[in-house]
Amino acid sequence: MRVLTVNPGSSSLKVSLLDADDTVLAEDSGAGHEMADLVAGMPRPDAFGVRFVHGGTDYTEPVRVDAAVTERLHALADLAPLHQPASLHALAEITEALPGVPAVACFDTAFHATLPDAAATYALPAAWRERFGLRRYGFHGLSFSYAARRTAEMLGSVPPRAVVCHLGSGASLCAVAEGSSVDTTMGFTPLEGLVMASRAGSIDPGIPLWLIKHGLDPADVNRTLERDSGLRGLAGTGDMRRVRELAEAHDVNALAALDVYHHRLRACAAAMAASLGGLDALVFTGGVGEHDPAVRMRLGEDLAHLGVSVDPGRNAAADGDTDITAPGAAVRTLVIEAREDLEIASGVRAAMGAR
Repeated sequence: MRVLTVNPGSSSLKVSLLDADDTVLAEDSGAGHEMADLVAGMPRPDAFGVRFVHGGTDYTEPVRVDAAVTERLHALADLAPLHQPASLHALAEITEALPGVPAVACFDTAFHATLPDAAATYALPAAWRERFGLRRYGFHGLSFSYAARRTAEMLGSVPPRAVVCHLGSGASLCAVAEGSSVDTTMGFTPLEGLVMASRAGSIDPGIPLWLIKHGLDPADVNRTLERDSGLRGLAGTGDMRRVRELAEAHDVNALAALDVYHHRLRACAAAMAASLGGLDALVFTGGVGEHDPAVRMRLGEDLAHLGVSVDPGRNAAADGDTDITAPGAAVRTLVIEAREDLEIASGVRAAMGAR
């Protein structure tokens, strides 16, 4: 089955056409193009899959898209405002551009369906939790799922306890036990957890309530937490490369931003290891995780008490899937290229009964 994969991110769009052996036949970043233009020059697929960040409790595996599914995905849009509308737009445009080609929705939340109740439950009244579906869903599941499988391939076996770090414009960590998600840093929405490019990550929930009480518009508070916080709020830019350039020029805001970023990253990574009862593998993926050696080295140093040690030479030279473990280290440290397209294609084939 030839599958077109569509991956709208918070700051990117990737489109790939894969054959039955997962060889990439064509791909495009999508920047500055309409969906119809992207697929017009590609061979016609047998089916296409679209990444959706939020599937709620409704969807814990890939699903064929019909009118009812589309309606439900629209209803979930306000839980992931940076992503869900973009995915719905992509779905509509490609459906129009490729009439008769089946569509499958693949969900970032699905990998976290294995979260135990203790990790998924917020300490809120039952009436609220039941009425509104308030729970921790977790995100970046397509990336975590691929990274977990690839880690097992690189190490020759499934590590009992792995912390996977998806670090990009959006960022989260996942505690993976024997290949399954048991804890993660994002929650009901992608706002919880790490400091991100433009999202605040975890803050005192009293802050937005206090701001609204003192006259700020709720929509403005929401927009600011989603789009103007995180690294952008601290350093004036959400681009980690630019933050690092400013820090190297001794910009005090950028230096502080890196300290805040790493303080939260270290604390959350240690919390994920605690959820696992120890650590056997530390995995980096995502744009920052794959391409910023300084982030990897600093976290490795921060987690030295857990047995992590990163080889400076291997780390600096890492390109694609690379083992950057220092000789003699108790914990294996890997860099893995994010391949959400492979997870989407696999999900499409499963939903279509093709594997």
